[in-house]
Amino acid sequence: MIRLILNVLWLVFGSGIIFAIGYAIAGLICFLLVVTIPFGVAAFRLANYSLWPFGRTLVTDAGAGVPSGLANVLWVVLIGWWLALAHIVTAVLQFITIIGIPFGIANLKLVPVAFWPLGRRVVPIS
Repeated sequence: MIRLILNVLWLVFGSGIIFAIGYAIAGLICFLLVVTIPFGVAAFRLANYSLWPFGRTLVTDAGAGVPSGLANVLWVVLIGWWLALAHIVTAVLQFITIIGIPFGIANLKLVPVAFWPLGRRVVPIS
């Protein structure tokens, strides 16, 4: 029940809806450019996870190999560090208030996946 409440508050007061819309738009652009479809898949995974982060986590996919790692390097150089920085800045701003602390923690959970998204999958926390 607490996770549901935190997720709803995250959508309304946190930065969940804003980041999800941004990731979804980036995913659509990546799908239009055909060559960047793997990045589009990663962007949609980030959009999904940023909508509902409480009660879920990201794990490394065992099937991810060298192509995924090389694509991640390209992702980091082009946009990964910008996305990670945006999550860090948003988290710091949310840590200013007591109510924003859980949302800041959720933003910090999104930093590693925003920086290195390919080869990961979202799983529920048991």
